[in-house]
Amino acid sequence: MNPNDQQNQPPQQPQGQPMGYSQEQNPVYPQEGQVQHSPQQYVYVTRPHEPLQPVLSEEQKRKHEASKKKYPFLNLSEGEFVISAVDRHFIGLFQIWAVVGTVIALLFLSTYAFAGGAFTDETGQPILSPAVMAIPAILLTALALLFGFVATSIYNANKFFLTNESVIQLIQVGLFSKREQTVSLANIEDASYNQHGIVPHMFNYGLLRLSTEGDETTYRFNYASRPQKQIAILNNAVEAFKNGRPVSGNDD
Repeated sequence: MNPNDQQNQPPQQPQGQPMGYSQEQNPVYPQEGQVQHSPQQYVYVTRPHEPLQPVLSEEQKRKHEASKKKYPFLNLSEGEFVISAVDRHFIGLFQIWAVVGTVIALLFLSTYAFAGGAFTDETGQPILSPAVMAIPAILLTALALLFGFVATSIYNANKFFLTNESVIQLIQVGLFSKREQTVSLANIEDASYNQHGIVPHMFNYGLLRLSTEGDETTYRFNYASRPQKQIAILNNAVEAFKNGRPVSGNDD
């Protein structure tokens, strides 16, 4: 072969994919011994516009609708239903009205003592007439009764609910001060109760105590009826929820 013919032949292009292109738009191939890197790949993941709806059984739908009808003030998620509604014991109301009754009794005794002749002047007449003593006594009695009704309303407004997904506590600390706190069953680390003294054991009431993971927050519900039974129901629900088993039960 003529050497001039070899010089006139165009250079042989390497095989394979080019690494890129020069400014003149000529392909650039890897040199011998140079490792060719694969081009970067991008993976695109699409998300549905709306989250997938959970598959609910007919029984779960029925319980959910029944709980919404019975407890319309609760914000229940789809398929969530109440397992247990913990009542506050009547002993708390007894203590409130015992205070109210004592105050009213002291008012009547004071009125009788001043207006009935227990305290007299030099002429033997009562220091204060019955009409004068009756007005403040009636006002203070009405105030004591108002206190009793307000305290009763606040006491009964505090509620504790266990659902198949969470614990919901309605907290009322004043006539115009209330809040709601919800704790998922997955976040409950410990659930216990406390009955301290003879009276709580006699009337079967006590304190429910929940602690959560992470922030170490403690939740309390005092004057709970049948605390031992309620904690047993709650612990069973937490164990079933964390193990992926269906949480079922009837509110009582």
